[in-house]
Amino acid sequence: MELDPAFLSRLQFAFVISFHIIFPAFTIGLAAWLATIEGARLATGNVLYRRVFDFWLKVFAVSFGMGVVTGIVMAFQFGTNWSVLAQKTGPIQGPLLGYEAFTAFMLEATFFGVMLLGRERVSPWFYFLACCMVSLGTMFSSFWILANNSWMQVPLGHTIVDGKIIPADWWAITTGAIMRVRWPHMLLAAFLTTGMCVSATGAWYVLRGVHRAEARVMLHWGLGLVAVLIPLQLFFGHLTGLYVLKHQPAKFAAIEARWKTQEPASEVLIAIPKLGSFIASGNWTAREIGLETFPPEDRPPVLVPFFGFRIMVGMGLIMLAVSWFGNFLRLRGQLETTRWFLWGTFLAFPTGFIAILTGWFTAEVGRQPWVVYGLLRTRDAVTPSLAIGDVLVSLAGYVLVYAVIASFGVYYIYKLLREGPTAEAKAIPRATGSRPMAFAGTADSATGGRLRTEG
Repeated sequence: MELDPAFLSRLQFAFVISFHIIFPAFTIGLAAWLATIEGARLATGNVLYRRVFDFWLKVFAVSFGMGVVTGIVMAFQFGTNWSVLAQKTGPIQGPLLGYEAFTAFMLEATFFGVMLLGRERVSPWFYFLACCMVSLGTMFSSFWILANNSWMQVPLGHTIVDGKIIPADWWAITTGAIMRVRWPHMLLAAFLTTGMCVSATGAWYVLRGVHRAEARVMLHWGLGLVAVLIPLQLFFGHLTGLYVLKHQPAKFAAIEARWKTQEPASEVLIAIPKLGSFIASGNWTAREIGLETFPPEDRPPVLVPFFGFRIMVGMGLIMLAVSWFGNFLRLRGQLETTRWFLWGTFLAFPTGFIAILTGWFTAEVGRQPWVVYGLLRTRDAVTPSLAIGDVLVSLAGYVLVYAVIASFGVYYIYKLLREGPTAEAKAIPRATGSRPMAFAGTADSATGGRLRTEG
């Protein structure tokens, strides 16, 4: 592929968003998990749930901060690299991003402080409400982002005036048929990602013989959640495939690597006659369109959508196998003693992240050569004055900065996971609204203070 500002800008945006999406996807599910475990603690009074909550709250705080930091530059790129896109679609994309800040960030910023510092300062019910509001805020954030992206995938509810794409029906833009499929698909992906991480952490502790009570909660609850949600995810994945088949036939042909129109169509991966027609349309004899039907300039790349889709599905099947077999072992009372399965559960922790990334690659690369499908080509959306050197410098800068951020962030999360749940947290004596960083002092009292005493 030619090395030009358009390609480099796509590469830069792909790098930044691929790095960023890992953390929101994890924190969306983790916020819901925290609200659930706090609700269980409130209903039962079980101190075990409090220890599990306090442990995952620390992981959530770091992951949330990483998501905020890595996502800041996303909006700036619309002005630096994609000014034509911003100019032509600003009347739609601008409000959607603004609504995210007004609803999601407002909820998260307001109640996240209560989660970190307010345990001993508010009533238990209000603290639980704060947890729910933070979870709701993360979901709101995903709603507006998915509304924006879904409109770019299948533009609805707009009109064109003087070359600008302006909104005509906000209801169609935010709650259209495509959005009603893609948003639940994304939410379920986030919940499954967190469920696999919680399960893997519990399995790790059982294998190490530490934190057995907390590990049991994580392992049982995580595997139970994934077992329930994965069939729903497969269903919404099928609905997503149907909208692609109807509205983006070129992308669907690329996903199947189908160059010639077939009737009936075989499934390319295993070449079974008629199977492709049944998978795509639910009909054994349906006609499936090949890439040769479309002009060369309208054909998306094939390699990334083809393999990305299959890796995504493969990760889903691994989650299905791990969760269902794990619950089978749990019912037989053999879950904590089957070490080979615990190792498999531990090693399966990245399946959710891989599925989200490959699914996003499939959706975005398969949409090419359009940035707004059927309305604006990607090459025409780039800032006209952008030079190759400009993008190379900014791309190198992002790679360097993000590598440093990731190194520290991932290392600190690993330290938290390695240490595991500790005794029930106490009130933070010097923490106030004007001294929120006193929350970080708990790490010193739990580790450094102990080391000083023992030394």
